[in-house]
Amino acid sequence: MLTMLAPLTASAQETLRYVVDKAASHVDAKVAFFGFSSKSAHFPDMTGTFDVSPTNLEGMAMAVDIDARTLTTGDSETQRLRGRQFFDVAHHPILHFVGSRMTMTGAKSATVEGKMTARGVTQPVKLAVTFSIPPIETAGYQPITITGTTTIDRYAFGMRAFPWIIGRMVAVRISARMVRD
Repeated sequence: MLTMLAPLTASAQETLRYVVDKAASHVDAKVAFFGFSSKSAHFPDMTGTFDVSPTNLEGMAMAVDIDARTLTTGDSETQRLRGRQFFDVAHHPILHFVGSRMTMTGAKSATVEGKMTARGVTQPVKLAVTFSIPPIETAGYQPITITGTTTIDRYAFGMRAFPWIIGRMVAVRISARMVRD
């Protein structure tokens, strides 16, 4: 009987690696515009990994790369946001997030602390995350959909253009479908 339980114990302690399903994942950002409306940008191209152990959720590792060259606004502002005054995609084509600590706040919610790099500047970021299923229940067989939200200060990343028109704080929403690697 004990030999039959050994594989179950070993797999429960295994670190599970998930990867971003590019076709079902994206990032959106929204910023105040003229103080009474807002503008949004859509980042459709992202890759990344999420390593988690069901027995040690806090010790997870997350790395996400977002291709800023693919950002779109749906209007004439796309090129301006890709330009030097904002994302400067010619010199900094990739936005990078590394999550280093996760604190569960509920069965399907957590806070992920990490660092984000944009335009060559790295700043601490804290994401409020929800999971489609509790990470402890996945057993590594089911995809997990993760939704993460945060607000960042665009000035902290050197994006100071048009302060009288465009708000300083940017609401970011990450939607990622994670599948086993």
